[in-house]
Amino acid sequence: MVWHYNMSGIEREIELETRISLINKHLPGTEKAESELETEGIVYLFNDRQTMERVAAEIKQRGERTGADDLEDKYERYGLYFSEAIGYILKADGSRIPLKYGEIKIKKTTGKYHVIPRTRPRTSY
Repeated sequence: MVWHYNMSGIEREIELETRISLINKHLPGTEKAESELETEGIVYLFNDRQTMERVAAEIKQRGERTGADDLEDKYERYGLYFSEAIGYILKADGSRIPLKYGEIKIKKTTGKYHVIPRTRPRTSY
């Protein structure tokens, strides 16, 4: 599926990333999320697939461009704060921290995107 959206005044053709690992990394109960938790000790998860899809749709419609000043970033980023938790950080000890910010990352070279839950917009390093 290809989407055409006007995000922050930029028209760009974007297409959902086909690498399933980038999607499963942020969905609870998937092998990729479990592996990430085991190796990193922390994982950023959406509440479920439906929430992930709703967040993507909302960001496409109302998201704000972030990090445009970071010329070395390989992604265009658009994000949006939500009034309720869209996901959570899960730590190896089982503790959870609610997340209310979602971000679409669009690979500049391909136009393919995936959506991730975050604490806040990415800042330049």
